[in-house]
Amino acid sequence: MNKKHKLVAKKHRKNKERLKEIRQTSLAKSTSTIESKPAAKKPAAKKPASKKPAAKKPASKKPAAKKPAAKKPAAKKSSKKK
Repeated sequence: MNKKHKLVAKKHRKNKERLKEIRQTSLAKSTSTIESKPAAKKPAAKKPASKKPAAKKPASKKPAAKKPAAKKPAAKKSSKKK
């Protein structure tokens, strides 16, 4: 069991070292690029934005709701007995 723990610890140690190296290289790259960027950067002339105003659509009016026709009382048929 101890052997297993040793191997795992070794892996973790190697991983930590690898991550440290990656961080250091990335920091070195970022510092070198920061120094060179401001000298090469020129302020760009800003162009005025020529945006057309959005065409406004007239508000569509909803047609008036149709009322159901009033029902007429059905004419009763008179059935006369003879």
